[in-house]
Amino acid sequence: MLPSSDMNASPQFVSAAYGVAAVVAWGTSDFLGGYATRRANAFLFTTFVNIGGLLLVGTLATASHATFPTSRGVAWVLAGGIAGGAALAVFYRALSSGRMGLTAPVAAVLGAAIPTLFSMVTEGLPGPIPILGFVVAATGLWLITRAEDGSTPEGIGLAVLAGIGFAGFYLCIHQAGEASAFWIASLTRAGGLIITALIVLLQRNFRDITPAGVRWGVLTGCIDSLGTMLFVRASQTGRLDEAVVISSLYPAVTLLLARIVLKEHFTRWRFVGLLAALAAVPMIAAQ
Repeated sequence: MLPSSDMNASPQFVSAAYGVAAVVAWGTSDFLGGYATRRANAFLFTTFVNIGGLLLVGTLATASHATFPTSRGVAWVLAGGIAGGAALAVFYRALSSGRMGLTAPVAAVLGAAIPTLFSMVTEGLPGPIPILGFVVAATGLWLITRAEDGSTPEGIGLAVLAGIGFAGFYLCIHQAGEASAFWIASLTRAGGLIITALIVLLQRNFRDITPAGVRWGVLTGCIDSLGTMLFVRASQTGRLDEAVVISSLYPAVTLLLARIVLKEHFTRWRFVGLLAALAAVPMIAAQ
């Protein structure tokens, strides 16, 4: 497992640090995946994402000699991988069909809201400052998401569907408990590979991707899997709701990359939303 570094830091700070690192990894991989699937079938591309991620984290799990999860843990993680794998393909399709700066936060908000409510019911309410941080984070994501002209951007429906799948992923992964983050990430990728490969076989679409798309898919999978491992450690070292809310700020990174690389419109309100999302992190991490 990844080191927890709990000796010299509070659990809340450690969990927040893992969550912020997951934000960078997931935000980057989502940008790459959304951009690449503009030229490839989403499920075929995500199959290569799962293959690349599985090769990386499977190698790390084997090399680290980490303890393999229990049969119950394996079942939950595979279920989470199937939910997350299907959701990721749908999410990439949403990113490629719409504006990344709008569709990414929709999936993030919905994906975070469901497990956050679940955690509050099962673990009790956190302190007043973390709750305020949740509100600030949600406000920031809303400001990032809102359309200036009141229209509904293309891809929003798919983003909603992806958000529900991401919520299932978070909840299933949490059931794995203190199992190795390497093995959890590996089994997640295995579950994702099962569902996306099955859909590709049913579609009989094996050529709608270029060699460059395959390479981007493998790279995206490696980065995304690192994000998964970091999220697992965030949820293991802190509360589920705190880990989910912080990790779900990844659209801020996707938004920045879309602005820098694709020159997507970056309004004043989205900049305020980005600052709010960043301000929420230390609040959620507060004791």
